[in-house]
Amino acid sequence: MARKIFVNLPVKDLARTAEFWSACGFEFDERWGGEHSLCVVLGEGLHAMLLSYERFLDFTLKPVADAVKVTEVMTCVHVGSREEVDAVVDRALAAGGTQFRLPMDYGVIYGRSFEDLDGHIWEWMWMEE
Repeated sequence: MARKIFVNLPVKDLARTAEFWSACGFEFDERWGGEHSLCVVLGEGLHAMLLSYERFLDFTLKPVADAVKVTEVMTCVHVGSREEVDAVVDRALAAGGTQFRLPMDYGVIYGRSFEDLDGHIWEWMWMEE
């Protein structure tokens, strides 16, 4: 069986979040989305479940971190080329995301990162194989 990953994150404004990820060039899997959630397809078997805060609280007994104030997770996605790293991050910045740190370029490893509208940190990385 092929494995899949669903990164679950709380978001403040689902409609605005949908616009952001659409502007970044990603599609949604409607089978897993709903009135209080979006399922962003990041790649084959890679998904981000973006849930309203109210819905997110249905799945945890702990307080929810405010990603604008604290780092709760850094999600890194490996892609096929340096150009793809730049394309995704450039679209995210144009759509309202903010640069998280300066690009990393070690020759055989290249990466850039951004914070989405809710402060979640996303790293896009290419590594020569």
